[in-house]
Amino acid sequence: MWRATVFTLFPEMFPGPLGVSLAGDARARNLWDLETVDIRAQGIGRHRSVDEPPAGGGAGMVLRADVLAASLDANLAPDDPRPRLLMSPRGRQLTQKRVREWSRGAGVILVCGRFEGIDERVIDARGLEEVSIGDYVLSGGELGAMVLLDAVVRLLPGVMGKEESAAEESFEGGLLEYPHYTKPREFEGRAIPEILLSGDHAKIAAWRKAQAQALTQARRPDLVRGAAPEKKS
Repeated sequence: MWRATVFTLFPEMFPGPLGVSLAGDARARNLWDLETVDIRAQGIGRHRSVDEPPAGGGAGMVLRADVLAASLDANLAPDDPRPRLLMSPRGRQLTQKRVREWSRGAGVILVCGRFEGIDERVIDARGLEEVSIGDYVLSGGELGAMVLLDAVVRLLPGVMGKEESAAEESFEGGLLEYPHYTKPREFEGRAIPEILLSGDHAKIAAWRKAQAQALTQARRPDLVRGAAPEKKS
């Protein structure tokens, strides 16, 4: 079973959105498992303190290295093969390629920071790989962790109704997804493109590819300028 372990100061935030729809149904069918670990359980002293002011001065608080390290060590086996991911705005960008790679593994370990950040020493000492969901800052890593998990879980075997659905989505093959239409045939004077009603699957496929290319060029030219489309394996 694919396993996710989330280290957080707010375990009550989970499963949240992951408890409904595709992810929630897949979890109920034992296609994946979600475990949360309360970092504060390893806090210092009677009040379970987990943070301190930043060395050198500055605003905010920093999550202590010894507290987070103790939490990780107490809850993970040394030989756990899952990647240790830290949700961080300075991390490598989350991409569909990385999502696919993680979906093929044993699971992931996610660390959710809070305050001004996490002591750099525990990032190095425990081999945490920083991952970002975008160029903006949230109050903590929990929402980012949910985004990552939702993206991965939907690709696990048996989660989606039609496996080919995932292969035609945005960012698969380096393109945004083509437009979709369904009933009614006409809506407020806007009709479904006739080619989609023709029954000619080859022409429909060519139209969809052209639409995807045009949308990508117009909205995400950076994808067009980027690396060659990924090869499917």
